[in-house]
Amino acid sequence: MNPVLPLDNVRIVLSHTSHPGNIGATARAMKTMGLSQLYLVNPKSFPDREADARASNARDILESACVCTSLEEAMGDTFLAAALTARSRDLSHPTCNARRAAIELIQYAHHHPVALLFGRESAGLTSAEISHCQLTVQIPANPAYSSLNLAAAVQIMAYELRMVLEEAGGVEDNPRLSEPASLQEIEGLHHHLEEVMVQSGFLDPVQPKRLMRRMRRLFARTRLEKEEVNILRGLLTAVNPHKST
Repeated sequence: MNPVLPLDNVRIVLSHTSHPGNIGATARAMKTMGLSQLYLVNPKSFPDREADARASNARDILESACVCTSLEEAMGDTFLAAALTARSRDLSHPTCNARRAAIELIQYAHHHPVALLFGRESAGLTSAEISHCQLTVQIPANPAYSSLNLAAAVQIMAYELRMVLEEAGGVEDNPRLSEPASLQEIEGLHHHLEEVMVQSGFLDPVQPKRLMRRMRRLFARTRLEKEEVNILRGLLTAVNPHKST
C-alpha cells in the first residue's frame, strides 16, 4: 500500500458556497498543486454544470468531493483546522499569515488529516464557524482592497502548502510531536465543559454572553493533546458525575 503523503492529508472545506463555478475553480486550483480532498458544507448548487465547466481537467476532484451537512461532519476527524478570513475578528483565535499556517498544517499532515476552511463568497465565515478551528489565517493583501475570489484564496494556500514541502529546509516529519486531539474530541470536551458549567450555575444558558467563545479561544491556543483532553474530561466527570454529552 502506498504511503499517505502530507498533501493527501490536507482537506479543503468550502462552507455554504453560493456559486457552483467557484467550486469548479477551487477543484482546478487544488489539482494544480497536488491536493485532492474537497469537502463541501451545504453548497447552494452541487453537482452543477458550471462547476464541471470551471473545473476543466479537474473534474475528478468534483466527482470524489464529499458533501456534508455540518462542519462537524466535514472536519470532525481532522487534527488541526485553519479558518481563512479577510478581516480581524472579535475574540479571534490565534492569527497567522498564509506561510506560517502552511508550515503548521504540513507538520501535522505528516501523520494526521488537517483542514483549511473557507466561507461564503459574500460574507466569509461566521464567528461560530471560526470557533471550530484552532487558528485563523489572513492572506496579506492591499489594505484598500483585500477581497479575494474564493478560488484565488484556495490557490494561494495550496501553493504555500506545496512550497513548504518543496523548499530546502522545509518542515520535516517530527517524530516527537505528541498525539494531538482530533477536532471531534475537542468538540466533545467543549460540550462536556458547557454542560458542567450550566449544571453548576456558573453559566446561564439563557444569557451565555461570550463565555464559551472565550473558552474555545483558550483551548485553541494550547493545541490540546489526546491525553490532555482525557484528563480534562475525567476532571469534569469527577466534579459532576452526571452523564455528559
